[in-house]
Amino acid sequence: MTAAQKSVATERRIKVLLAKPGLDGHDQGAKVVVRALMDAGMEVIYTGLRQTPEAVARMALDEDVDVIALSSLAGSHVPFCTKLKPLLEANHLQDKLWVIGGNLPAQDHDALRQLGFSGIFPTGSKLDAIVDYIREHVK
Repeated sequence: MTAAQKSVATERRIKVLLAKPGLDGHDQGAKVVVRALMDAGMEVIYTGLRQTPEAVARMALDEDVDVIALSSLAGSHVPFCTKLKPLLEANHLQDKLWVIGGNLPAQDHDALRQLGFSGIFPTGSKLDAIVDYIREHVK
């Protein structure tokens, strides 16, 4: 095994939980993001549709992920994230990277940042930008 191969073999993979919150029933975009993150070498746990804030917080804790990602197209992202934030904090997950993507109107971005979602990727964001952001910001 070469030094480069050993380096790759010993690097810790970034672990991402990607959740579909609330009543949102569209997940094609989320599945495309899952594939892109996996192709970039990340371990991705996709929750499937219609997750509650409690379920997202529990899975993030149980799986000890580095990134808690949401994909939302239903327009309920701010109320969902408002409910999720205290659950993540109660489980000591505030040191994880919180990102969100989907149908996110620009007027909601500040509210999402104030809730702790530093990575905001509206519909049409480049997959490379999502991958690069996660790589640069995971602690």
